[in-house]
Amino acid sequence: MKAVQRKQLHLGVLLYGCGHHQAAWLMPDSSVECIGEISYYQSLAQLAETGYFDAVFFADNQSFLANTPTEMPAFWLDPLVNLTAISQVTNYVGLVSTISSTFSNPFTASRQLLSLDHITKGRVGWNLVTSMKDEEALNHSMSELPPRDERYEKADEFAALMHKLFLSWDSTEVLNNREDGQLINPVNIRPFNHIGSYFKVKGPSTTPKSPQGRPVAMQAGASEQGIALAAKYADAVYSVSWNLNQAIKYRKKLDEQLKQNGSCNRHIKVFPGLVTYVGTTHEEALAKKSALDEKLPIETALKQLSFFLQQDCTNWEINQIVPSLPPVEEFTGPVGRYETILEIINDTQPTVKELLGYLNAGGGHFTLIGTPEEIVDRMEAWLEAGVADGFNLMPPTLPGSLEDFVELIVPEMQKREIFRKRYTESTLRGHLGLK
Repeated sequence: MKAVQRKQLHLGVLLYGCGHHQAAWLMPDSSVECIGEISYYQSLAQLAETGYFDAVFFADNQSFLANTPTEMPAFWLDPLVNLTAISQVTNYVGLVSTISSTFSNPFTASRQLLSLDHITKGRVGWNLVTSMKDEEALNHSMSELPPRDERYEKADEFAALMHKLFLSWDSTEVLNNREDGQLINPVNIRPFNHIGSYFKVKGPSTTPKSPQGRPVAMQAGASEQGIALAAKYADAVYSVSWNLNQAIKYRKKLDEQLKQNGSCNRHIKVFPGLVTYVGTTHEEALAKKSALDEKLPIETALKQLSFFLQQDCTNWEINQIVPSLPPVEEFTGPVGRYETILEIINDTQPTVKELLGYLNAGGGHFTLIGTPEEIVDRMEAWLEAGVADGFNLMPPTLPGSLEDFVELIVPEMQKREIFRKRYTESTLRGHLGLK
């Protein structure tokens, strides 16, 4: 009898500074001196490829936000430029860049992504965001960020136009026929004349569609508008889930939106963020977290909390219970992270200091501490529950936590036959099992 193929986990890793923990740069073995060097990011991507990860991913923020001595200016290099350099020292791992529809030109963005997709023979994805900070808008001739509804309306048109540009013509229309004197077949390379509320683009793209058809479309956003956008355009989504309950709710919202769209047979892959502290014993893993938490700059952590909650938290008494917060329906900031904080408070009734401890590495994503067996037990449970097709790893320190994951957790997943032992595909779509 033929063995039943077990569900397979997918893995991405979000490369960020010298790690996602706010104290990572203070550790004795910190890589903080390297965060402006391309060789550093190349080595991290090579490490991810050694662990057979599906993709490396760069978030982005188009403003310089570090204005106190303890804040990390993590976004030194443009994501697409960084990924292009990374592409030259890797062979399989996917390359995903964040693109902001609020600030980007769709013709330029699509051409850059398609160019890199051709360079890599089909390893590229893009993560659509609408951006979150007024400081970013000030760098783009705006006085403030547009309202959320307007940003998502523009994002909808942006995503539709990007897909149109990605697929506007095929390289088979380049004939290279010397005998007949035909270089191209212009009949099938035509303008599409898009005229919308935000963009006017004649088309077609100057670059043909990619070896994988089009770059993989990712989306991040847990608001009603974000889920609606993902249901229309995304192949996969990055999500924020503190616990299984929150992950179930997110998957249900996404599936309900697909059903409303008449796309019941379409499956969008979900990748919750994942923070891991792993050791050969549970106590060793706890010690790794404690060592980081002890160095946490409280001022920086309170400033981050103020942004997450959209209110000033800098004068909160850190040893007191977290003050009551308004319901999510009244919140106007980034909804996914706010829902996560409410979930943490409901689960643990923490003091302010304890809440900062939960948020200080990755901002409240699914956090696992323990041995490889303990960690993979929980990852596998989410896979089997249908709430996670994989995870987007957010290592507390880099390269240390990524090395731990590759050396300790990947072999445990492989032993259980829920993760690849080698690359069998050459494109990001192939890695993810997408059509």
